[in-house]
Amino acid sequence: MKLLFIYNANSGKLNALFDVGHKLFSPSTYPCSLCALTYDTFSENKIWKAFRQESHFDMEFYHKDVFEITFPNVKVLYPIVLKLEQHQLTTVINPDVLNEITNVEELIEKLSITL
Repeated sequence: MKLLFIYNANSGKLNALFDVGHKLFSPSTYPCSLCALTYDTFSENKIWKAFRQESHFDMEFYHKDVFEITFPNVKVLYPIVLKLEQHQLTTVINPDVLNEITNVEELIEKLSITL
């Protein structure tokens, strides 16, 4: 079993620069709640990083453009957390739920309860 975290952001240095600017100047309109939960403005959230490193979950992280190339037949809304098990993808946390989560501790709790 593997958890797939797909951000509502595209890959690349220019996109990362735009994301930082958006987080700095208009955080309330930033379109990726998963990014906002797992990353501070310039680096990975320390609590999230510790959880990720200590977790027994196998995790993969995708920007939406890379996910769509890797899984061309999967159509989902972003951001999202999926579970890949025996070549089957299922939703663990959908975008609506992610958008309601207010801090990284709540995300970690939700993952722990759901799995």
